Amino acid sequence: MTDLEFMDHAERLLASVESGCDRINDDTEADIDNQRVGGMITLTFGNLSQIVVNLQKPLHEVWLAARSGGYHFKFDGTHWMDTKGQGEFFARLSRDASEQAGVALVFSA
Repeated sequence: MTDLEFMDHAERLLASVESGCDRINDDTEADIDNQRVGGMITLTFGNLSQIVVNLQKPLHEVWLAARSGGYHFKFDGTHWMDTKGQGEFFARLSRDASEQAGVALVFSA
């Protein structure tokens, strides 16, 4: 994958995270504050816990840090998959966000 292809796929992922937060805030009682600075989005929940999603351009990876731990994802041509076999990015984000918000939340591409 070229740097340009990585950035195209990664920007779509970040946009999906942002639009997911907007949808969740509109449709549920959850209140997620999302702040984007360059290639990093910080999600802050009502209990002040955070999830950070950031791009690692040199490695062509997206990293996610949450209470449950840190995860690295690579694009496989269809999905962003954990480099250690821990599943797909949006499934992981949904699990961690649900846990930290205290309510079931769903993020998707």
